Amino acid sequence: MADLTNDFLGIRSPNPFWLASAPPTDKEYNVVRAFKAGWGGVVWKTLGEDPPIVNVASRYGAVSYNGTRVAGLNNIELITDRPLDVNLREIKQVKRDWPDRAVVVSLMVPCEESHWKAILPLVEDTGADGIELNFGCPHGMSERGMGSAVGQVPDYVEMVARWCKQATRMPVIVKLTPNITDILQPARAAKRGGADAVSLINTIQSITAVDLDLMCPEPVVDGQGSHGGYCGPAVKPIALRMVGEIARDPECAGLPISGIGGISGWREAAEFIAMGASNVQVCTAAMTHGFKIVEDMISGLSNWMDGKGYRTTADFQRAAVPRFVNWERLNLNYKIVANIHQDLCIQCGKCFIACEDTSHQSIAALRDAAGKRRYEIIEDECVGCNLCMHVCPVDGCITMTRVDTGLGYANWTTHPNNPMRKDAAE
Repeated sequence: MADLTNDFLGIRSPNPFWLASAPPTDKEYNVVRAFKAGWGGVVWKTLGEDPPIVNVASRYGAVSYNGTRVAGLNNIELITDRPLDVNLREIKQVKRDWPDRAVVVSLMVPCEESHWKAILPLVEDTGADGIELNFGCPHGMSERGMGSAVGQVPDYVEMVARWCKQATRMPVIVKLTPNITDILQPARAAKRGGADAVSLINTIQSITAVDLDLMCPEPVVDGQGSHGGYCGPAVKPIALRMVGEIARDPECAGLPISGIGGISGWREAAEFIAMGASNVQVCTAAMTHGFKIVEDMISGLSNWMDGKGYRTTADFQRAAVPRFVNWERLNLNYKIVANIHQDLCIQCGKCFIACEDTSHQSIAALRDAAGKRRYEIIEDECVGCNLCMHVCPVDGCITMTRVDTGLGYANWTTHPNNPMRKDAAE
């Protein structure tokens, strides 16, 4: 049996599935329900200073696509609007009642040392396992000089991380904003500041839709709208890339990562771990499907690991990182062509249309004597882009087959058409 026990910065939990700082972790009632369902840990919704925050209604906008509800979720909710003392009291009680679960507290206060040094002892007194510095929130708080307003300035990230490391015994996790050109800059700054780990990604600045009757961005608040933070399955590709960038960066070597962004099941969790994450945090999936989704995550990951022969998640952590390379390192002599399995083909023509109108024209549309349509690959024209495989509605109908070119490995750095290659420059 696979052992899913997780150790992140010395914070132990029965599995690597944590709930991210968000509405599901805003109060004791929610967190207890989550732990009863099987979640390994939580990051308590971001605490700030009193007086409490004032939120708006409505707060969420969503993107539904091709029958999938909430493929992406936009929110304009702020940090916790509950009094600080109430949150601290509940955190203390939860940690007492659930000592085997991870309880990390997300924090956001003004970017002044005195504010951070004032709140840290209060959190430490709860017995929490660690803190997460929220440098990612892209709306509301950022306009007040907090959240992503800090996360977008590496010097600020380094400075606040250092303040916190000097003022607390608790592990310090820095939550990074994706609303930046180069994710490596704040990650490196967090490490320079002494942060114990980073978590990413926080939400992406977005407007999910415009109400064409009101002519107002959604979600609508009394006839007006604002940009918010985007999360959910749609952001997973962005999050995976950023996690991988940090995992392979020599300057971030040894910096643990908590992966966040579009994790809806065990498979996405395994992908994040393979790309360098030590554990994962989930938000949107729990909000839209409920806490019990963790049961399938636990059983699914455990069964997959058993099938692969992995005993712990450490056995495949970072396994994909060495194969994450820049484009110029890819083999230009590698060739594949599409293959249509006629016994599975339903003659819908989607592959033909996509190929014909995407300029490759490598699929022939034929008809037999009875007038039945048939689609065949023109191998000499096929560039191996695999678009036809992706648009085909039948799983396994179109596959890609490797063709032996007789040529060895060659990438752009050594290709004769590259005027910048080393031997050409010499």
